[in-house]
Amino acid sequence: MSTTENTEPNVRRRGRRPAGQDTRTALVDAARAVFAENGYDGATVRAIATRAGVDAAMVNHWFGSKEGLFAQAVLELPFDPLELQKVLRNGPDDELGERIVRTFVTRWDSAGGGVFVALIRSITGHEQAGHVLRDFFQRFFSALITSIGSDHVPLRMNLCASQMVGLGMVRYVAKFEPLATEDVEVLVRAIAPNLQRYLTGAIG
Repeated sequence: MSTTENTEPNVRRRGRRPAGQDTRTALVDAARAVFAENGYDGATVRAIATRAGVDAAMVNHWFGSKEGLFAQAVLELPFDPLELQKVLRNGPDDELGERIVRTFVTRWDSAGGGVFVALIRSITGHEQAGHVLRDFFQRFFSALITSIGSDHVPLRMNLCASQMVGLGMVRYVAKFEPLATEDVEVLVRAIAPNLQRYLTGAIG
């Protein structure tokens, strides 16, 4: 009897944390979906909580506010620029455009494009969303272009960003067909040559 009494509290403590983490994860996933559908202004705490299947009070409990949840769910991009640069630099410079298109589309597809869409749809109502998207692409492409020794780094960076943001817009936000559901390798063959010119070719 005494053994049961001593171990039961420990069992409860081990059980509470996963439940809490499950709630937090559910809220983050729901937030990404709702922000992607409605943007920052159109998303409500109640809608996010309903999508997650929890009480709206859990948003404040875990994140403090809608702003805090937005920061965790959307502003923390699922891309580490340093990790990406290591992956993409692993190969010939003249195939860099292919690796960029393949890597970004594959990762966006695996996440359903959710974070990207949420950022794009929130830019008009949340200034920080625009900063995050711009800063990521600036840091990522500036470092990558510098590492391969190309000139006109700021211009090339902007051109590369326009290509990838445009691709993301058409595939995940506007969902133009057939590009929205096209095979990744088809996109690589179609888009990479232009991106490669922005990276290493003559840009006038």
